[in-house]
Amino acid sequence: MKNTLLISNVTIVNHHEVFMGDVYIEDGRVNKISRDLSVKAEYYINGKDKNWFLLPGYIDMHIHGSAGHDVMDATQLALHQMARSLVQEGVTGFLATTMTQSIEAIESALMNVAQFENNDDEASLLGIHVEGPYVSKKRAGAQPIEYIILPSTKQFASWQNMSKQRIKQVTIAPEVEGGFTFIESLKDLNVIASIGHSDATVEEVDRAVTLGVKQATHLYNQMRPFHHRNPGVVGAVLLEDQVKTEIIADFVHSHPQAVRLAYRLKGAEGIILITDAMRAKGLHYGDYDLGGQTVHVSKDGAHLSNGALAGSVLTMEQAVKNMKAITNCSLQEIVAMSSTNAAKQLQLSTKGHIVEGYDADFVLLDENLNVQKTICRGKVVFEK
Repeated sequence: MKNTLLISNVTIVNHHEVFMGDVYIEDGRVNKISRDLSVKAEYYINGKDKNWFLLPGYIDMHIHGSAGHDVMDATQLALHQMARSLVQEGVTGFLATTMTQSIEAIESALMNVAQFENNDDEASLLGIHVEGPYVSKKRAGAQPIEYIILPSTKQFASWQNMSKQRIKQVTIAPEVEGGFTFIESLKDLNVIASIGHSDATVEEVDRAVTLGVKQATHLYNQMRPFHHRNPGVVGAVLLEDQVKTEIIADFVHSHPQAVRLAYRLKGAEGIILITDAMRAKGLHYGDYDLGGQTVHVSKDGAHLSNGALAGSVLTMEQAVKNMKAITNCSLQEIVAMSSTNAAKQLQLSTKGHIVEGYDADFVLLDENLNVQKTICRGKVVFEK
């Protein structure tokens, strides 16, 4: 028997439209969208009198850990626990993000992801985001300097084979030796080159964009800042229309008005909301490990002993609320920033929209943007 689900009497929100309607799902795909669908389904969700909004499921392109686990743990348990915990915040897909570590540690993490297969109750692991080790020592942040190395196309080819072609994004500082050549090679491999942990000049960023950079990793953080005589990485990526920029909207990594500035300059079509979360997400304040470093997590965020920010404990649910609060953006714009833009960057042809024939990956929100239900592959995997 086919797995069927009917969602009725909800406001359906895509990045380009909002309308009241019903959605009929069959075997994980959207079969029909209309008003007052009179079909029978195995499962039924009725939003009547609830003022619920149905959005494409959130996609987090930059997350290291959650629920006490980290991608660099290189265990199947870690990936399953992360994927299971993320659905609570409306996430239906994510990139498992590595960090600057020893070659052996990175390769263990890549091979571990290569073997991973999702369970039905989990957010989909959509691929790997390699953050470092090809970054600037001057803008290392929480990336351990002793493991930073120069980019190598040969090494990356080996890593891509180990991962079974699952690497989708690489954060790189283009100004390091061999950086520009490496960016060109990523473009040829159809892997997203994202500028980050970089001390590049505006001229170097412009060159990198010409060669294939199409994204910026956690805007403002660990990149050459804006100065009116040297616009730096920040100035360059804010002005480059073809570069989408990640934003950690926790108001710790960036002042609320800096987030608002990015929204004003890039527009919703130029922003990708991410969490950059580490293993402490969803847990109590205290000390946690990040790549062999002790991170102290408090109400002020996640910091190393030297005061450097070390990821976040942000949820996508809260990122969406924060973005809405500071910019007063529309729900259509929220969809763009939380799902559609990421799906476009990752070339996911059946995600990021609620349309017939697409994957049934949704988040159901109340009027305060609280996650009420998360639906992955046509199945309710989280209910408040």
